[in-house]
Parts: sequence; structure tokens; C-alpha cells
Amino acid sequence: MSRPPIEIETAPNPTASVILMHGLGADGNDFVPIAGELDLSAVGPVRFVFPNAPVIPVTINGGYEMPAWYDIAVADLVAREDEAGLRRSQASIEALIANEKARGIPAHRIVVAGFSQGCAMALMTGLRHSEQLAGIVGLSGYLPIAATTAAERHGANHDTPVFLAHGRQDPVVPLARAEQSRDALVALGHPVEWHEYPMAHSVCMEEIADLNHFLLRVFG
Repeated sequence: MSRPPIEIETAPNPTASVILMHGLGADGNDFVPIAGELDLSAVGPVRFVFPNAPVIPVTINGGYEMPAWYDIAVADLVAREDEAGLRRSQASIEALIANEKARGIPAHRIVVAGFSQGCAMALMTGLRHSEQLAGIVGLSGYLPIAATTAAERHGANHDTPVFLAHGRQDPVVPLARAEQSRDALVALGHPVEWHEYPMAHSVCMEEIADLNHFLLRVFG
């Protein structure tokens, strides 16, 4: 990763962690305000970890270098996927999960979450993690290298709750792409909580409220 993650603790000695990955071209600061909007006091102190993606050339943006978890070649998103880049970032996120465990947070008290590209990384990493996580959250994104999911997912996270949320007017990751990802996970037997909102490629207050309820449930 380009820089160490940003960390926010709601109180000393956290007993749960949320690792939240940003989208293409952003950085860890992008979702820091979300931590202030969520009220998880009922489950005790929580550590929010906001990683920074590496800075790499992005093909679809003319090779311009920017923070990205993996390269994107074409607007279709799932055509010509950057599997090598995806797997490098998966390893980086696994290292963050391991770091939380080393600091005393067990896997079943860790949620991996992300927006757009970060959503892809949360789904890819969370489904393959070897210990059961508290939850997996995907905002305005999709399931990457979907064809490998059935073979590579780990049984430990077969029943882990998955929160998926998307805007109906999203021009970046079309709603249909997100629906395909949802349907693929449901077909594999994963428990998916699905939400749609009248928004574009963004986050809305209703979505944050729904996410708050989800986190309270999986941490509760």
C-alpha cells in the first residue's frame, strides 16, 4: 500500500474492527466521515481502519497514476480483469486482518467493507478468508473474478452475513452489474442483505442508517 492506513477508535481498547476500503482515485480519508455518522456504542469500542490503495497507472484513465486497488482496462469492469492486481491487494487486506487479530480482535469481530473498487476487494477477500468474519459489506461495487469464487471461497465464511447496497442511477458500476453479483452470491448460498437507493455512484444517509443496523446486528 502507498501509505499506512488511517485508524479511528471510538473508545480505548476496541473489541471490534471495521476495515473499509475506498474507491478508485480516492484514499483512506474518503470514508473517515462515515465513522462519525455510525453509532455503534451498543457493541462497545470499535476500531475503524481506512487503508490507502497503492498508486498505479490505470488503463481506462489513459494510464494516469492514481490510488487503485487494481487496474481497470475497460468500462465493462469484468472484461480483461486485472487478476494479478486483485490478488496483490487481497494479500494486503489479509495482512490488515492479521494485524487486527494480532492486536486482540478475533476474526468473528472483524468486518471487511468497501466502496466501488473497495467493495470488490471486500467481497474477494472476505469470501476467501480462512476464519469466519463478522460480516462483509459491499457498497456500489461488484464481485470480481466471479468465476473463481465458488472454487476459492472458504467454508468458514459460507454463512457470514453480506450487506450489499447500490444506487439505481449509478453510471460507474451499473445496477445490473451489482444485481448479477448479488444473484451469484445467493446462488452459492451466501446470506445477502440487499439495498437499493435513489442515488448515483455515492453514499446516502438512508444507506448509512441501514449499514448501522447491519453492523449492530453482526457485532451484537
